[in-house]
Amino acid sequence: MAFGMRGHDLGGKQCFNDFISKVKENNIDKVQLAFKKSISDVDFTTGNYNPGLAHFIGDKLKQNGIHVAVLGCYINPTNPNEQKRKDSIKMFIEHLKYARILGADMVGTETGRYDENFKIVPFTYTEGCYNILLKSMKEIVAAAEKLGVIVGVEAVATHTIYCPEMMRRFLTDMDSPNIEVILDPVNLIDEKNYKNQDEVINKAFDYFGDKISVIHVKDFTLDENGKVVYAPVGEGMFNYENLFVNLKAKKPYITMLIENSNEQRYKNDCEYLQEIYDRV
Repeated sequence: MAFGMRGHDLGGKQCFNDFISKVKENNIDKVQLAFKKSISDVDFTTGNYNPGLAHFIGDKLKQNGIHVAVLGCYINPTNPNEQKRKDSIKMFIEHLKYARILGADMVGTETGRYDENFKIVPFTYTEGCYNILLKSMKEIVAAAEKLGVIVGVEAVATHTIYCPEMMRRFLTDMDSPNIEVILDPVNLIDEKNYKNQDEVINKAFDYFGDKISVIHVKDFTLDENGKVVYAPVGEGMFNYENLFVNLKAKKPYITMLIENSNEQRYKNDCEYLQEIYDRV
C-alpha cells in the first residue's frame, strides 16, 4: 500500500506555503486535497479558475514531491435546492479542469442527501433522490469524459448511495470508464450491519472491486445510543484484517488515505496498518 492523508487533517486551513511545509515535514507524499478546507490565501471561488493558477499550485506540489491522489470536491449532487445543485455541478466541473494540470488521480465526491442543510432525511433513500443523483452525475461525467479525467465516487450509509448493492447499480446505470470508486469501508457500516461488517466489505469487492481505486481508512465505535461514530485508526471495532486480505489479493500498491489522523499520530497509524497488512 501507499499511505497518505487528507490535507485538512494537518491543521485545517492555512497559507499555501505553510500547507506545503506541513505536508513535507510529516513525510507525506500523497494527499487528498480539498482546496477550500486546506488553503486560506487563494480564492477558489467558482469562476476564478485559470491555467496559471492551476500551474502555480501544481508546480509547487511537484517540486516538493507531493502527489494529489484525490482532489476533493465533496458536493451535494442531490440538493433539493435546484440552483445550489447546479452551482455545485459547475464547481465540480471546474475542479475537473484543475485536476488535469495538477496531475490528480481523480476528483472525488460523495453522493449527497436530499436536504439543503445535509440532514439525514428518508427521501434520500428513494428512487426520486437516486434519479436526481443520476441527473447530476451524468452532467459531471460527460465533462469528465471530454477532459479525460476520473470522477471518484464514495458511498456512505446515510447518503443516496448507501450500500454495495446501490453502488453496483449506480456504476451500471452510469456505464462510464471515467467513474471509479473511493472505498471507505467504515462509511458503509451502521448500527444495523456492524456485526456483519466483513460481509459488507466482501460484497464491495465482489460487486465492483475492479472499480476501486483509492481507499479511505479510519475506525468506528458505537455511542451511548448504539449509533456508529467515527474513530482514529486502531481505536474501534473495524476489522482491518478482512479489508487487507481483499486488498492484498486484488489491489496491489493501492493508495490508502488515513482519516481522523493528525501530525502527532500519522506515522504510528501507518506503522499500525502496515503491520496488519504484512501479517494477513
